[in-house]
Amino acid sequence: MARCAICGKTSIFINQVSHSHRVSSKKQKANLQKVKAVVNGEKKRIWVCTKCLKAGKVQKAI
Repeated sequence: MARCAICGKTSIFINQVSHSHRVSSKKQKANLQKVKAVVNGEKKRIWVCTKCLKAGKVQKAI
């Protein structure tokens, strides 16, 4: 699960702040789903983020 095939979204590093305000680094992964989609007229399984799925940027294969 490296990146979204449509927009290129990938994981990022964020600061995780505790109650006592100690800061540590945390990896936040993108919400990627494996989807059967039509790409160049043929069905393929690709990783797509949920934002692209909601926006309708992917045509799902039936």
